[in-house]
Amino acid sequence: MVKPTRSRKSGMEPGSLVYIGEQKTEKIKITFIDYDEHKLEEKELQNIEEAFPSKTTPTVSWTNIFGLHDVSIIDKVGKHFDLHPLLLEDVVNTQQRPKVEDYGDYLFFVLKMLSYDDKSGIVKAKQVCVVLGKTYVISFQENGGDVFDVVRDRIRSGKARIRRYGPDFLAYSLIDAIVDNYFGILEKLGEDIEGLEDDLAKNPRQSSLKKLFMLKREITTLRKAIFPLREVIGRVEKGDSPLIKKGTIVYLRDVYDHAVSMIDNIDTFRDMMSEMVDIFLSAQSNKLNEVMKVLTIISTIFIPMTFIASIYGMNFNYLPELQWRHGYFVVLGAMAAISIIMLIFFKRKKWI
Repeated sequence: MVKPTRSRKSGMEPGSLVYIGEQKTEKIKITFIDYDEHKLEEKELQNIEEAFPSKTTPTVSWTNIFGLHDVSIIDKVGKHFDLHPLLLEDVVNTQQRPKVEDYGDYLFFVLKMLSYDDKSGIVKAKQVCVVLGKTYVISFQENGGDVFDVVRDRIRSGKARIRRYGPDFLAYSLIDAIVDNYFGILEKLGEDIEGLEDDLAKNPRQSSLKKLFMLKREITTLRKAIFPLREVIGRVEKGDSPLIKKGTIVYLRDVYDHAVSMIDNIDTFRDMMSEMVDIFLSAQSNKLNEVMKVLTIISTIFIPMTFIASIYGMNFNYLPELQWRHGYFVVLGAMAAISIIMLIFFKRKKWI
């Protein structure tokens, strides 16, 4: 389905809520988790107003909204939590670049959650926005299905570190879950690239080149999600926001290291694929040269034979041995002898 583009917002006032993404009609799903070290409450909300008390409670609350097409819900969230209109505009525009913005009372993260289709080998990206406040975290997702189940399980266990820490650690855990998922996708693409490299070395085909360009496109999708992440984490780590405690900054540094490591891997894969294109073109050129070599040898062998046949094909009454009863066989023998001599000559020269 065609996504609405930014052109829909042309001429509108900054902060206008216009959903830019895949058109959907299903009802938006809202999940809510409220916890501290000793208690946990988890439920699915029927309306967004049920999450509003979490703004002032001493516990940590996580409101997760699946679906952005109903901008009225996004508008209600913005008004109750005093979120900036430009922030809400970024939430409903799913074509944002990963970034972080500090609004003083809250931090705003834009990230890309990736998934890999094993059948088609395509990497799909969806936008995830996270708002970190003093006692709450609000996450906005394009649609259902995410990589946050590991975070939910840790919260439910009651023994994990996340239950003893504040909302900043919850926001870190969500970011970490997204980044950890990148590793799995990167490994799968790496396996595809290595397998394709072996195919190109053994039997370069046009289908291999097509698959190579497809992999380059998927690596580009991964690169767009990961490269800005280094800047995002770096700004939070080096910033002075009171919302991020020193204990959480240590964990954010680990995410930063993961991002740098993946960027190095992506650069390596891009270099490998560029070299693979050169290998394919060289292999195709060598293959063409071999074909031309064979055709040239065949043509060279037939040149003297054609010369002899053309002489005896002329319409003159008096040609040497024209009336000789063995002339036909002698000429054929001469042609065969010349061909054999030329083959022996080519062999000694190591041309064949």
